[in-house]
Formats: sequence, structure tokens, C-alpha cells
Amino acid sequence: MVFVGVVRGFVQQHPQVQQQEMKRIVVANRAILTVGSPMSWGESLDHLAYVREHGVLQFIKVWENCCSMRRTDELLWGDEVEYGLLRVSESKAWVSLRGPEVREALEAAEGEHAHRSEGCLWHPEYGAWMIEGTPSRPYSGYAADLCRVERNMRLRRKRLLSFLEDDEICPTIVNFAGFGVGDFCWPPSSSTSSDNKVTHSPSVPDRAINPHPRFAALTANIRARRGGENVDARPPRFFDAKTPTNAPESIEGLDAMAYGMGCCCLQVTFQARDAREARYAYDQLAALAPVMLALTAGAPVWRGVLADTDARWDVVSASVDDRTPPNAGRGCFRWIRGWRGREYASAEVALLEYFPFCDVEAPIDSEAFDVLRGAGVDPALARHVAGLFARDPLVVFEGKVTQVDDDVSSDHFDNIQSTNWNTVRLKPPPPTATNATGPGWRTEFRPMEVQLTDFENAAFAVFAVLVTRVILAFDLNLYVPLSRIDANMRRAMRRDAAIKAKFFFRRQMDADQVADGFADERFDACCAPPDPDAPAVYEEMTAAEIIDGKGDYFPGLAPLAYAYLDYIGCDRDSLAQISTYVEHVRERANGKRPTPAKWIRDFIKAHPDYAHDGIVSEKIARDIAVAAHEIGVGARPAPELLGDDVVVRPITPDGAWDVRLSAAKLPKNPDRRALIERYTRRAPFRH
Repeated sequence: MVFVGVVRGFVQQHPQVQQQEMKRIVVANRAILTVGSPMSWGESLDHLAYVREHGVLQFIKVWENCCSMRRTDELLWGDEVEYGLLRVSESKAWVSLRGPEVREALEAAEGEHAHRSEGCLWHPEYGAWMIEGTPSRPYSGYAADLCRVERNMRLRRKRLLSFLEDDEICPTIVNFAGFGVGDFCWPPSSSTSSDNKVTHSPSVPDRAINPHPRFAALTANIRARRGGENVDARPPRFFDAKTPTNAPESIEGLDAMAYGMGCCCLQVTFQARDAREARYAYDQLAALAPVMLALTAGAPVWRGVLADTDARWDVVSASVDDRTPPNAGRGCFRWIRGWRGREYASAEVALLEYFPFCDVEAPIDSEAFDVLRGAGVDPALARHVAGLFARDPLVVFEGKVTQVDDDVSSDHFDNIQSTNWNTVRLKPPPPTATNATGPGWRTEFRPMEVQLTDFENAAFAVFAVLVTRVILAFDLNLYVPLSRIDANMRRAMRRDAAIKAKFFFRRQMDADQVADGFADERFDACCAPPDPDAPAVYEEMTAAEIIDGKGDYFPGLAPLAYAYLDYIGCDRDSLAQISTYVEHVRERANGKRPTPAKWIRDFIKAHPDYAHDGIVSEKIARDIAVAAHEIGVGARPAPELLGDDVVVRPITPDGAWDVRLSAAKLPKNPDRRALIERYTRRAPFRH
């Protein structure tokens, strides 16, 4: 009960967690946020087997009810953008811990403006300085809705601005360069590291965690499962011209979950027509994920030090690494894993019947696999689900174990699924969904990092949607062995990977070029010892070659996107806007436009305070954040990022919300007289 007291005390320190919330379930895009009393890791041990067992049974129930569910051909999809709130002075910036307060204000205002066809939804994120925004209704399958994305993102930014204080900003950057350095949280506190009963970190205070009890419980239980050790992320250090030669090879001190889960990203979720289409999209997007991570990379600084990597993935992976130490002395250690064991990983198995591509030994719960197969779940999907259940649930809530009804709830399945953070996620329908109601089978694309502007975020979200349409319309096949996808993920995180890295990618994407059952020599060449007489199925390509094409055998994803738009007869106005997005992705891939990571590196290099030693000072970290914010709201031109033809129109709080016409009577007083006189005989307004 000590743990429960710690978490309850943590929540009580944050009055924005209202008492009525303690009895409701908030369904967010990435987790089931059940508010209540979470068990400590020790208390939950007796319940882990039950949660795993019944999570499998809940999936089987969903499969039985929804395996044949089929939606109409209309595409429904949405995006998620994560924002960080910062407070700035002339010389320093802090993360502003008003995220929950601002989110509640936004939710209330959105409720008052629910009459609008275009709106936003706001969700909690791990950090108390973070907020996630999504469109209030999904985008449709019409080409014109691809042009709606940027408008909605601009609306989200405008509405968020309307609740910020004068010295607060909300740049869309992956992470704050000064995070973890000194007193980086606002408001300041007199607490010391010994007061951090949840993080046990000397650099990240407990108050930086969102007050929702699930987040504190995740933090504490990951640490407890590791035998009481803090997580330990160590991104490689970038050695600049004046970096001391005896400096550590890696950046040290990233010892809290917040370093990874405090990163902001861009995600896209698609609703498929049926389970098979969702599974096929899962497999194909898994192959594309490393390329999109490299093209959107935006995290070159950690804890005030330049890294020799550009992307967040390894740090996030290490920040949720819950592997138990081999000598901890507790049972159930078949989940101890190597590199792939970290919960933030690429896809572990293919979801369709292409087992020869699954050349990486991924852990599965063999008992769960047998139960799934016995219930009629096909081998590929059974292996995928059994792989999820090779992990322990990290958070178990009191009163939410045996009390959960497997026929109407998927809480235990969602508990496990929500803490398997892969580049792609298959999202089954709720157990009570039907062909007519509730969401269907969905695929969530998760690798992309958030971009500095709404134009860039829209460009990559729209491009991801177009690629899924291209894959389905042209029946493309992007399968490569999973070991090559793992290798691609490692390459995607390198500095300047967008233009320098080469990725293993399929040479021939046309499904007709693959023999039945993938059984011929071309398929065997993927996973069997090389046959000099068999043509290669995959080869190394740059991002530019993958996007634009290579030789006369690989057309490239961008040309195929244009071919698809031509095929569907896209209208001229929509095509003009969509083309700017596709061209931006092409320019990222060929190096004409920098990634956010490259822009940040160039900004640091040009800063007058930079000593070329790899150290990012408080002032530089502040200036990066301010410049990113100004670019995002259109107050600072950025032709180096966007080109001369793309200009971010200014975004201000003005007009964020509708103004209601009031019938209230104005009192007869001097103020009323002054108001009337102010506009009497006034010259016409000039716009």
C-alpha cells in the first residue's frame, strides 16, 4: 500500500485531476486511461497471469464477433499531433507544467463549440507539459479531405494558443533541448531529488509527469520490474571540433521515462474495410516505417548535448525498457529479451501468412498461441497476439481484474496492447462493435516525429495516407525479412540518415511478380542462403530512391502516388494542394529541404553562443524553442525549411472560438455612452 499512497499523494498534488474523473474511463488513442488506484508492481504480481489469460480470451471474443466485419469502401482516418508547452524569458526556457490545466480548458471550450463541423479533441500525454490534439471527427476518403488536414492542424494550434499565458509558447518540436538540465520545470519548486518517489531521478522531478495516475504507475512499475533500477538511455555523443577528447562517448543521465515518453510525435490511424486489409496495411507500413522515421527526424539534442543520432526511437525504447535483471530471483522470466525485447520496437511478426519473412526470433506466449489456435485464429494473427502477451501488464488497477466482463470489455487486452509500442499497431474493434456502429479494424502508423509547421505535419500525414491507398490500389508488396527492417530502424536513427542512409527495400513491389505462396527462388532468396542464380528480392536504397524511384524496375512511391491521384480523377484544386505535400516529401528525401534535426543542428552551429563543443546552453535551447514556435505560427519566415513557394500564414489566438451573439441588455451607464460615442461618426473600417 506504500505505492498506492505515493501515487495518491502524487495525484493530490495536482488539483486538476477532478474527483469525478476517478470513476470514468478515458479512451485515448494510445492507451486505456483507467483512473483509479493502481497496484504496485509487487501487489500486481498475483494478478498478472489472470490479466494475460483473460486478455487473450477478450481478443478471441472480439475475433469471433468481428473477424468478418466489413466496413464500406470509404476510408476513414485521422492524425495525432503532440505539443509541448514551454515558458520563456529573455535568456531561458522551461517546460510549463500547465498541460492538464490547459487541456481541461480546451475540452470545455470544444464542448461549447460542438456545433461546428470542424473541431478538435484533446488528450493527455505522459508529460505534464504535453497535450495531444486530434480532429474531432475523422477525415473521409475524399481527395478534398486531404486538404482539410492542414486546416485542422492550424485550428488546433490556434486554439491551443488561445489558452496560453503571455510568456508561454507551444512549438511542435520532438523534445526540449534543455530537458533534464538544472531546474527546467515551471513553476519552480523547492523540492529536491530525494522527493522524487516515483522517478527516483536526480534530474526529472515527479511533478513533470502528467497527474493521471496511470503515468506515475507506469514509471514506478517499470523501475520496479527492473529490480529497482532506473532506466538508462545513452544516445551517442556528437564530437564537434572543440569537444574534449576525454568526453564520454554517450550522453549520460537520461535515467527517467520522461526522456523518451516526453517526446512529441506525429501519428496516423486508418480504418480498413476489414481485418485482412488492416493486417495487410500493417505488414506493408512496417517496411516503410524506418524510412519515414528518417525523413521526419527531429531529435538531435538530449539533456543539453548534441547527439550523433537524429531521431527519438532508441531513447524512447530505452525509457520503457522493463526487462527484469537475470539474477533478480523472481519467476516468469521467459520475457527476458535482447535488443528486440524493448517494448518500443519495430514490428515483430508479419500479420499475414508470410512466415519466411519472420526471420527474427520473437518471444511469444506459447500457451496463449495454443489457446488462440484452438479458438480458430489463424497462425499469423495468433503469433502476433501471443507475441503481445509475452509481456507482463505494467499497470493493474484495483477493482479492474476479475470484475471485468470479458463479453463486453477488452480492458485486459488493451492493457497489454497499449504497452507494446511498435512502429505499427493493429487496433481491433471494441467487443461490442457491429457492422453499423463503432470503429472497425484499424492500423496505426507510429514512427514519424512531429514537424515544426502544420504544413510539414500535414505533408507527411497526407503522404502516409496516399501510400496506404497506393499499396491497396496497386496491390503492392513491400515485404522484406524482419531482420532487415530492424537493421533499417538502426540506420534511420543515424545523423543525416534522411540523405545518407541506405535502407533494405524491396526491388519489385508488384504483387504479380511474386510467385504463389512466395515459394519460388525469388522468395527463397529473402531468407535462404544466397543463390547466385536467383534475382535478389530486396536491395539497399536511399530514401530518395525509395520515394522517387530507381532504375527501370522500381517506380518510387511519389510517382505511384501521382499515378493513383490520376487514376481516381482527383480534382484540379485538390491536386494542386496535395502536390505541394508530395513534393515536400521528395525534397526531404533528396536533401533539398532539411529535416527538423538538420535545421536544429544548423541553428546551433550558427548561434553566437555556441562554442563548437557539442554543449547546448540554456540560451541556445531557449532560442531553438522560440524560433521553432515563431516558424510554426508564421511569425518567422523559413524558406530554408519550406522553400520560397510555401509560406505559413500567421496563426494567432484571434478567431479561435466562435463569438455568441448576445441579447443581454447593456446597462445605462457612462460605459455604454462611451461605447456608442466611440463608433459614432467613425470613418469606415479599412481592411
